[in-house]
Amino acid sequence: MARKEKSENPGRLKQIALTYKMTKRADRWIGLILLGVALVTFGVLLGIGFLIGHPVYLGILGFLLAFLATAIIFGRRAERAAFGQMEGQPGAAAAVLDRIGRGWNVTPAVAINRSQDVVHRVVGKPGVVLVAEGNPNRLRGLLAAEKKKMARLLGDIPVHTVVVGNGEDQVPLRKLRATIIKKPRVLVGGQVTEVNDRLRAVGDLMSNMPIPKGPMPKGMRMPKAPPR
Repeated sequence: MARKEKSENPGRLKQIALTYKMTKRADRWIGLILLGVALVTFGVLLGIGFLIGHPVYLGILGFLLAFLATAIIFGRRAERAAFGQMEGQPGAAAAVLDRIGRGWNVTPAVAINRSQDVVHRVVGKPGVVLVAEGNPNRLRGLLAAEKKKMARLLGDIPVHTVVVGNGEDQVPLRKLRATIIKKPRVLVGGQVTEVNDRLRAVGDLMSNMPIPKGPMPKGMRMPKAPPR
């Protein structure tokens, strides 16, 4: 066990160091800010300790609270820096959705066009959330088509749309996860599973349909899926 802990600690420290370097590239004052938070927190608690006659106890508490406060501030600013570097990059929304947490089923790139505008699908207790990233004008058609498909497949299951961006009626990347999980929950666990199974079945059916190689013969139509 001791060897395992020793082998894990260098990895964690290296990860923290890499995160700090990444954050510093976007937030050059991060070092001074963290130092200031630590010193102020420790100094306040130590000062209170001298006033009430217990500098040792309050000093220890101040050290622990200073470490905690520094870790919280570092985590928030590192997250902000990471989102700042991801914004505008293709697939950034998919990366955020991949970490949305338990109880959600994420299917990336359910719709995409030649310009790499893309729509991802998230299924959870609020229903279906279509998350789009790319050019807002081009995304309208993709979202409309995908929403129409969901209505045809799922009936009255709620379908929400979210466009990632910093413009009007758009959701910034850093707020994407919170925006989705705060949507009102209308489905129970069994219904979520049923929706996932239905969408997965349709996806599997489409992927297994026989498609001829090479150019499609003129006048030939794609085979229709059998009725459910």
